[in-house]
Amino acid sequence: MTEIVLPGADGRLTPYTMGEPVAWRRPDAPFRSRIAYAAAHVVADPLADNTPGRPAALDWDATMRIRRHLWSYGLRVADAMDTAQRNMGLDWAAATELIRRSAEAARDFGDPAELLACGAGTDHAPQAATLDEVIAAYEEQIETVEATGARVIVMASRQLAAVARGPEDYHRVYGRLLAQTARPVILHWLGEMFDPALAGYWGAADLERATESFLALVRDHATRIDGVKVSLLDADHEVRLRAALPEGVRLYTGDDFNYDRLIASGSDALLGIFDAIAPAASAALAALDAGDDTAYDKAFAPTVPLSRHIFQTPTYHYKTGITFLAWLAGLQDAFVMVNGAQSARSIPHLAEIFRLADQAGLLPDPDLAASRMRTLLATAGAAR
Repeated sequence: MTEIVLPGADGRLTPYTMGEPVAWRRPDAPFRSRIAYAAAHVVADPLADNTPGRPAALDWDATMRIRRHLWSYGLRVADAMDTAQRNMGLDWAAATELIRRSAEAARDFGDPAELLACGAGTDHAPQAATLDEVIAAYEEQIETVEATGARVIVMASRQLAAVARGPEDYHRVYGRLLAQTARPVILHWLGEMFDPALAGYWGAADLERATESFLALVRDHATRIDGVKVSLLDADHEVRLRAALPEGVRLYTGDDFNYDRLIASGSDALLGIFDAIAPAASAALAALDAGDDTAYDKAFAPTVPLSRHIFQTPTYHYKTGITFLAWLAGLQDAFVMVNGAQSARSIPHLAEIFRLADQAGLLPDPDLAASRMRTLLATAGAAR
């Protein structure tokens, strides 16, 4: 057994004994019961200047290795989204290259249109001040994604949130976009807990009024929409919304607090936490296909406390935990992030991720994980 001394939330150092690693099985065939995307993070180049405000510089080999890891466990990949630090350090130049490289890598596993969906937004046009300018910005990014063969995820737009004056403005913008996409898209409703600049999206601060506006848009364009990705961390609202969607439009849960029960009850998935828990998520989805509720719960249940910890307030800093866990698991060689975001969580917070990931069976090499954790603690002056 590997032992390590870890700080707790109170700052006290206590011994911790790691469990035995879990030998997770990779699936032999695509999942049948649900479609599941993992929103993938990016790996920063540790020798580049990725300090706040600088252009994003990525370690492309490691970034693609993360995606291959996810595909190998039967998951689809959602790329160039908030988990990849869009609007939090990943600029459009790097996002464009990321989309292109991910589409090329996806072809080793199958059809990019099935395996990869990429975010198209307006973040490259912060100066957009009219609805037409917002539409033009969206169109440019949609064209970039479609040119690679990947599916489009129409991301929520900070620029649209700033310009729109009511539901009709959202309907005008999205209606124009949906009328010209090459294949059905995924619409993304990202809550303000993930991005405060998106408060009042769909034209109303009240959730029920915003939902009415959103559903009206989806019903008007149902044949152009593959599904809707909802990240509001409100399980009851998601169940009601799922029931109200037109036939054929999927609900991709983005609820990183309640995904286990939402997937079990009928939601598909597009989740940032699946980047961190891919082996366990794969096992749970295989169990769902087999109708094995016990195996489903066994795989997923230990991951829920981990996810709730990683996504705790302020939720938008969850990318730090995702990247940290990839480093502990040996999927990347350095714990550095675009925009210097590795500093966004405290040492006790990261230590708890270590404990919870170990308890969920997500540290495949305990000695490596412990060695890296000790190095981090020593750097922080918290080692013993």
